[in-house]
Formats: sequence, structure tokens, C-alpha cells
Amino acid sequence: MANFDTGSTGFMLLATSLVMLMTPGLAFFYGGLAGKRNILGIMIQSFVSMGITTIMWYVCGYSLCFSGNEMGGIIGDFHKCFLHGVNLNTPFPGNPKIPEFVFFAYQMMFAIITPALITGAFVNRVTFKSYLIFLVVWQLFVYYPFAHMVWGGGLLAQMGVRDFAGGIVVHATAGFAALASVIYVGKRKDTDSPPNSIPLIAIGTGLLWFGWYGFNAGSELDVDAITAQAFINTDVAASFAAITWLIIEWSLVKKPKFVGLLTGAVAGLATITPAAGFVSLNASVIIGISAGAVCYLAVHFKNQRGWDDALDVWGVHGIGGCLGTILLGVFAAKSINPGTENGLKYGGTMYFFHQVLAVVVACAYAFVFSYVMLVVINMITRVKVGEEEEIRGLDTAIHGEQAYDAGVL
Repeated sequence: MANFDTGSTGFMLLATSLVMLMTPGLAFFYGGLAGKRNILGIMIQSFVSMGITTIMWYVCGYSLCFSGNEMGGIIGDFHKCFLHGVNLNTPFPGNPKIPEFVFFAYQMMFAIITPALITGAFVNRVTFKSYLIFLVVWQLFVYYPFAHMVWGGGLLAQMGVRDFAGGIVVHATAGFAALASVIYVGKRKDTDSPPNSIPLIAIGTGLLWFGWYGFNAGSELDVDAITAQAFINTDVAASFAAITWLIIEWSLVKKPKFVGLLTGAVAGLATITPAAGFVSLNASVIIGISAGAVCYLAVHFKNQRGWDDALDVWGVHGIGGCLGTILLGVFAAKSINPGTENGLKYGGTMYFFHQVLAVVVACAYAFVFSYVMLVVINMITRVKVGEEEEIRGLDTAIHGEQAYDAGVL
């Protein structure tokens, strides 16, 4: 029997559980923001990813991300499909103190939530069948390559690009895929669709914030001082972003909006993600304030452009992921984490350039591929719902269910 460290293994199992909880949290967050006729339609899109993505991860996803190095470092190989060669005594090569089974499970939770993030953009406009195809193909051709290139020892990692917990791999790719989806499916017939349950948004935000400690602190893949740094950076950035968003919105609309506070917190969480274990606490304050301001402006810009990103996936996750990755290029410090180079603030000009280049490439590829993929999927099965279905709401029209009894709507 392998002699694994019980503390590190136990912590990573806890972190894995926290990241798993984020997907139901996202479902609640989106479910509360959606109109009352599309609550279940948006929630099932998150929950179904837990099932389908787990199957894909076991069959080939883990292997393509974390085994081998094919096509010049763009993707892995099939050597670990069905966890071939991995058993309960196999140590994780990146940290032999924990079993590879644990790393497999931890990374699976990231793969589950990433495509689910995209769904908030096209709420009540996409058929469930087309979404299922999108879910599978997008992971194969967007998520898996970038997970490999950044975290699996692939091309971007070899260039020196760093992403502590998913600014590029998760948020930037999902955010710009969401923007492509919005442009493809067009506007909703009824854009006056206020959130059906602000308390549900608050529950979702609470679960996301709680789970994000596993998302970021767990990405150290061990229990040490960097784990603690990532944990506190996560909380501080989210708090500063939430209050920054609240103040900006309050000054402009003259009312302190609860949804704005919650949205600002999520923007801060997304923005600190790539930098959490690589920057100082003071840098996380700057990143949090920047997240609250820049993501708020991005949402305002989106509204001016007439992009019907219903739940602001692009403005919060896409722009947040990009901003955090670029600010990592500014504030990264080897004194905090020897696993990174120094950022622009400490003379790391080339490191900054690589961070910017990586995020630009990721966003452009995710946007173009997602748009083309939707065009192709539409040749196989209808992507956009019909006008009558959209007006009725997808809960009834597609799923034949209602979130609440008619008497309480």
C-alpha cells in the first residue's frame, strides 16, 4: 500500500467536494436570475453537466488533459482513458503525497462547471438537445486543449504562462464562448424578464463563494503557506469587488442594489482565480477593486452594444478571467510562489507579454470555435427555440415541468 499523506489527501478531497458544490450553486444563481418561465431550463443545463462531463472525463477527458503531449503540446493522448494504469495506490506525479484518483476527481469538477458557466448567456433561447451536443463538443475541442496546454504541461505551460486556478482555462474560454453564443442566437423576444428570485441568487452566490475556496486554495494541490495565501486572497478580492460594484451602481442609479453586490462578488472571485496563489494580499485588494469596476463597465458596454447576454456571463466571467490573467502578469511574485516568474511590477516584461498573449489566443479561439460549432450543430438539430416555445417558457415547452405551482407564480 502507498504511504499517502492523510492531511493533504483529506484536504484535497474536501476541496474537490467544495468545487463540486459550485455547480449546484451556479444552478441556483442562474435559476434565480432567470425569468419565472425558464428556471428549470437553465438549472438542468448545469446539473446535466455533472452527469455527462463525469462520463466524458472517465472515458477520455482526463487522459487528453493530463497524459502525454501531442500535436506540439496542444493536447494529451489516450493512454489514461478509462483510468488505464491508475489504481488506488498510484501517486499523483505532481504531488506524490496524494493519490492520482484524488487529482482525477478534483480536476473533473473544474471540467463540469466550465461549460455550465456559458449557459447563463443564452437562457431561454437554445434547445436542450443542441445544448447537449454543444456540451460534449465544446469540452473536446476547447476545454481539454486549454486544460492540457496550461495545466497538463503543454504548449502554454512550456512558454511560462501561469493560471493558478482557471482564469484562462475556465473563465476566459467560457466567457467568450458565451459571447459567441449570444451573437449567434440573437436577442430574446421578451427582454423585460426580471429575476424571479433574488433570495435564490443569494443562495447561489453563497454556495459559489464557499466553493471557491476549494477552487482556488485547492489548486495548490497541497497544504502549505501558498494554500493559505490563495484562500485569503480569494476572500479579500471578492469582498473588495462586491463593495466596489455596490458603490459604483449606488452612485449611478441612486439605490444600493443587492443583485449588484452579489454580481460584484462573483466578478471578484472570477478575477482573482488565475492569480490567487501567485500574488500578495495587497495585490489581491487591487485585483478585487479592478474587478468590481472593470466588470461593471463591461456589463454597461454590453448593454450599450445590445448584446443580449442575459446573465452577464461575458462581462463577469469572460472579462474577469482576462483581467485577472493580465493582472497576474503585473503582480506575480516569486517571493510568494517560486512556481511563477516575477510579473511586470518586478521586472518581468516577457512574463507579462506571455500572459496577455495567452489570454488573447484563448478568447479568440473560444469565440470563433463556439460560433462555428453552433452553425454546424444547427445543421444537425435546431439550436434556437421557436418563437412560441420562447414565449411559453422552456420549462413548460421543452421540459414539461414548472418550478413552482401555478398558484404561487
